[in-house]
Amino acid sequence: MPIKNQDYAFVRNKLLNKEEVALLDVREEDPHAQEHPLFAANFPLSRIEVDAFSKLPRKDVPIVTLDDGEGYAQLAAQRLSELGYLDVSVFDGGVKAWKAAGGEVFKDVNVPSKSFGEFVESKKHTPSLSAQEVKKLLDDKEDVVVVDVRRFDEYQTMSIPTGISVPGAELVLRVPELAPNPKTKIIVNCAGRTRSILGTQSLINAGIPNEVNALRNGTIGWTLAGQELDKGQSRKFTEVSDSTASEAAQRARSVADKAGVKRVTLAEIAQWKPQSDRTTYFFDTRTPEEYEAGHLPGFRSTPGGQLVQETEMVAPVRGARIVLADPGGVRANMPASWLAQMAWDVYVIDGIKASDLTEKGPWKQGLPASPQIQTVDATTASVWLKDDSDTIAIDLSTHANYVKGHIPGSWFALRSQFSAAIQNLPTASRYVLTSTTGELAVYAANDIQTLTKANVFVLSGGNQAWMDAGLEMEKGPTHLASPAMDRYKRPYEGTSVDPAAMQAYLDWEFGLVEQLGKDGTHHFWVL
Repeated sequence: MPIKNQDYAFVRNKLLNKEEVALLDVREEDPHAQEHPLFAANFPLSRIEVDAFSKLPRKDVPIVTLDDGEGYAQLAAQRLSELGYLDVSVFDGGVKAWKAAGGEVFKDVNVPSKSFGEFVESKKHTPSLSAQEVKKLLDDKEDVVVVDVRRFDEYQTMSIPTGISVPGAELVLRVPELAPNPKTKIIVNCAGRTRSILGTQSLINAGIPNEVNALRNGTIGWTLAGQELDKGQSRKFTEVSDSTASEAAQRARSVADKAGVKRVTLAEIAQWKPQSDRTTYFFDTRTPEEYEAGHLPGFRSTPGGQLVQETEMVAPVRGARIVLADPGGVRANMPASWLAQMAWDVYVIDGIKASDLTEKGPWKQGLPASPQIQTVDATTASVWLKDDSDTIAIDLSTHANYVKGHIPGSWFALRSQFSAAIQNLPTASRYVLTSTTGELAVYAANDIQTLTKANVFVLSGGNQAWMDAGLEMEKGPTHLASPAMDRYKRPYEGTSVDPAAMQAYLDWEFGLVEQLGKDGTHHFWVL
């Protein structure tokens, strides 16, 4: 059956009417980040089989694939149809046609959340202090606590001196014991603006008695002020008493009620699991460690602060229903209050008991059946690669994971770019495809076999199996057959960023509220 086309009016009407639609930008992340519609979720062609079942749980949801004329949208639509999706179409003319129809386009990643943060700040005038003002407070040994609301790995890369890692959804629960004296000033920081604005406003909304300020422009602002950041810190929040947890739960519930967050029971959500009439996402918003110790069946580990920051990365269906779980309440109710203001249909489960948390271990995403492919175990592959110059290993992992560690001599290639990458590969009669845990290679093998006369094998279990077999890895960007376009270089990550890029990023954030107004499809509101 031929894939149909859709246009700007179709997508815009879905967004304006708050109807479900998955507008999927199927380019790699870097081209996506250069320009895309506000609610176009990045859903790379390279990963469709790996991501589809978890991110698009309802098979008849309206899906529109988008590229910029490269042909990826058509390929993606065909793959989704083959996976059983029933309402798949291609956005006719790609990003150029979106712009030609008067559609607004946005730069960077996680734009719905970042623009919402700026929208909140513009309405609430969230209090903030400059990097210089915060440094003076610290230098003068004032009674001040700095809390860093990013992921712990981001905090470890670089942090504000004295800063403590308290990821966003944990703030209302943890801050009362980090700053028990109401006279203690609290400074909330992230790398740029969004998470510190929403973190600061969360504490204010919850009625924390302390004076709370965002660190204006985060670690970027600190760096641009010529001030030194710490590296490799490990200060983390600690557990709180039952009375603190109880009071925090009441505060968070009050905020959620004001935001119109809906309540639901475990019995009621059982009816939503089949994904028949609505797309429903089920997220556990506690820490990954708590999740792995025990969680509700079918729930994905999505810490609440990151869920608000990166919503479209786990919930690409705009207009879907989101269900949040945290037995203590705080880490579900606070993120839910923000998602509600971002116009999501959001529910929090009441009455979760410890005995309900029957699943243990990390989240496992559902995957399609594996295609018929040739596989090879790590030991045999290592012999081939060592003794046979006519065999090469091709790594389809993310570029970041490839750089961290790969099979010695292997080549990095992006599945979506393979027809071009093949020109850069050494001549060989046998390819061994691998990826971090193997799944990407499994689904790519037959595609790649159609592009080459080489005999294509997949390394069973991927690079993880190679390491488990005790075989050595090498690091660094050694053999790149594809450009590293699968990840957009964020101007707020790492410690060696050009100051001009940092400033340009801040200028871009300041302009988001105006862009939201031009776009007009967001339905955002503020408590």
